[in-house]
Amino acid sequence: VSRRKGDILCELHAMAHTLAPYLEVIRHTLNAALCLQNYPSQVVERQSRPEIEFKDTAAVILKPLVIARDENEKCLIEPSVNSVRVSIKVRQSDDTEKMLCRKFASFFTQRAEHFGILRRKPVEGYDISFLITNTHLEEMMKDRIVDFIIEFMEDVDKEIKDLKIALNTRLRAAAAAYMSQFSQRG
Repeated sequence: VSRRKGDILCELHAMAHTLAPYLEVIRHTLNAALCLQNYPSQVVERQSRPEIEFKDTAAVILKPLVIARDENEKCLIEPSVNSVRVSIKVRQSDDTEKMLCRKFASFFTQRAEHFGILRRKPVEGYDISFLITNTHLEEMMKDRIVDFIIEFMEDVDKEIKDLKIALNTRLRAAAAAYMSQFSQRG
């Protein structure tokens, strides 16, 4: 059993090394995209709305960027003059991971007001979305926001893998206990 744990640890360690360049590109892109400024709405007087959400003025919305590790794991960064929307699609290789990711995302979106930048509803085709506005950057440091998003991406991936391992361990123990009932009778 310890050899099996060692194999899993080696696999997770190798995965962390392949994840690093992907996260580093996202970090640099977010640093560049988070140069936001106040921009009053051209439609609604005396209001400043996140342009990336409402798309009132097409001239202030930049081209969206997709950074993908593969088709199952990617990050969409949609910049505008006063806001940036970051959407994350977490790798889900099987039905168990899809279910765990759905539950994990639901847990966080129900508590979106505690995070400040987390959207309640992710962008279509993605699991989790963040909305960062110029007012967030006035209240918080840009580097800390970027660090939070990168750490969040690392932790979500790691937590889903850990939950899957724990779930499989519990299922294996339950199946062994169930099967032991039949071997005791025979």
